[in-house]
Amino acid sequence: MHLIIDVDYRISASSDIDTEGHSPEPKEYAVVAGIVFADWQSDHRIATHTVTVEKVAPYQPGQFYKRELPCLLALIETVTPRPTTIVIDGYVTLGQTQRDGLGAYLYRTLGECIPVIGIAKNRFADTPEACEVYRGQSQKPVYVTCMGMTLEEAKECVQTMHGQYRFPTLAKAVDSECRQASPTDTP
Repeated sequence: MHLIIDVDYRISASSDIDTEGHSPEPKEYAVVAGIVFADWQSDHRIATHTVTVEKVAPYQPGQFYKRELPCLLALIETVTPRPTTIVIDGYVTLGQTQRDGLGAYLYRTLGECIPVIGIAKNRFADTPEACEVYRGQSQKPVYVTCMGMTLEEAKECVQTMHGQYRFPTLAKAVDSECRQASPTDTP
């Protein structure tokens, strides 16, 4: 069983006005979606999970994991049994030196027992050519990084994922799920 996850950040809009005539500051929150699937080649969903994370850290350049990791963990806690592989929208490692990216922090936080694959649409500086995967008829690659399995194994998983286009069917689907999902709790 595999899990693919994505996060959508939102700003709450409040029409409330306090007793002094002021509107409260808008609050940022996240809606996280995950799709559980069995076969890399299939577009069949076993389950779809969504959670709302009311408090998200502000974006800090170079420390994206501080913002996104708690969101991913909140979703993973809702999935039973635990997945055998987790796929994220983004990088596990960064650049030629393979500095820790979001997926590396996730892999370590989960006790280094669940392989994590990152699929990124855009090239990060110094991403090795070996991370490129061309899918379908696309002339533009996706970038695959991983921990807990070899890069070749991760690339094979992504290459064989269902869909004839650059981005796999379930990667598109989880992106749509988190963007279209209603918050489970109003922040």
